[in-house]
Amino acid sequence: MASTIFLNGEFVPEEKAVVSVRTHALQYGTGCFEGIRAYYNEKEDALFIFRLEDHYKRLFLSGRVLCMDIPYSIEDLCKITVELLQKNFSKEDIYIRPFLYKSDTVIGNFSLPKLKSAISIYTVPMGRYVNTEKGVKVGVSSWTRVTDNSIPPRAKITGAYVNTALAKSDALNSGFDEAVFLDRNGHVLEGSAENLFIIRDGIAITPPVSDDILQGITRSTVMTLLEKELKVKTVERSIGRTELYQCDEMFLVGTGAEVGPVISVDGRKIANGEPGPITNKIKKLYFDAVHGNIPTYKHWSTKVSPK
Repeated sequence: MASTIFLNGEFVPEEKAVVSVRTHALQYGTGCFEGIRAYYNEKEDALFIFRLEDHYKRLFLSGRVLCMDIPYSIEDLCKITVELLQKNFSKEDIYIRPFLYKSDTVIGNFSLPKLKSAISIYTVPMGRYVNTEKGVKVGVSSWTRVTDNSIPPRAKITGAYVNTALAKSDALNSGFDEAVFLDRNGHVLEGSAENLFIIRDGIAITPPVSDDILQGITRSTVMTLLEKELKVKTVERSIGRTELYQCDEMFLVGTGAEVGPVISVDGRKIANGEPGPITNKIKKLYFDAVHGNIPTYKHWSTKVSPK
């Protein structure tokens, strides 16, 4: 089925959603984006977009870093996204990619406030990004995470994802499923495109937002579910590399990754080498919440029915 894309204020067929090869964002990485999931609920024959407004709030924050002039409000973008999903409706989980970018076709101009901004939004079907059943094997990367004073990770800037590509490629080439970044002081930060939690003695631990991590929406969702539903306390603090080897459980979280159990780090099994009990419980809670099956958290979801 042909896909419709929102570009330059219009809904257009995918084959007509084109930009110049000279576009500043393509040449220099001066764009930022969001990844949003919409989950199909068979019982209601509807898609549920998870935390739509929160994602656009974060896009606006990313845009501030790049001096973006966004010609729409958050409410406008939410309505546009709902309409786009209605046009591209299918009975499967959908990934939504808003992309805010510098659209000028100039060479050598790095004055961000003087460059024009544009936005596009497209959708694609998406299943599981990581193995959420058997778990994933991760390796600590030799590449360090970009820092707030170089390319800020808390803004989802397209150019920064070269850092992700280098780490993920090396991990795959070394036989791992995913990479884990350290900072320059050797503290654990996150996966290549996911936030990270470990469990020690019944307590969840995750790096603080003051470290060089993305302020993940899935991360905050999981922290809420851990506290409210499982009565598990979350501590935000720096994590040492060897704590990954000694923890009771570990999992990665993100819009793409959802809740991905980690079963080994650098070839060392975590506990018995299987997803842990708290990980399994939080994974089930998360999937129930995003599919609109928990009334308490239904306010997180925007329902989209077919036209």
